[in-house]
Amino acid sequence: MKISDFQTKDVINIVDGKKLGQISDLELDLRQGRIEAIVVPNSSRFFGLFGGGTDVIIPWSNIVKIGMDVVLVKLEDVRAFRQQEPADNVYDYTRHSRG
Repeated sequence: MKISDFQTKDVINIVDGKKLGQISDLELDLRQGRIEAIVVPNSSRFFGLFGGGTDVIIPWSNIVKIGMDVVLVKLEDVRAFRQQEPADNVYDYTRHSRG
């Protein structure tokens, strides 16, 4: 399976049935040659530029099933899997737009 195949699949949490989004990235263990986790961006972000600044990092062990159209994951508390991005990656429009 190609990485691009993963990016077209919806990620669904089987605990509450909610759609978390689509996979944007993978965390790899290059020494072992395997996927460690999948990354799903926060749904409130606009093209990855503005918004909450968090991604959901889902460990590979939490993936229940990979289907044709969806990836089913089991997350009891999604907040525990959110990771804050570094602040220097976010452009603060309000700070730079004032004269």
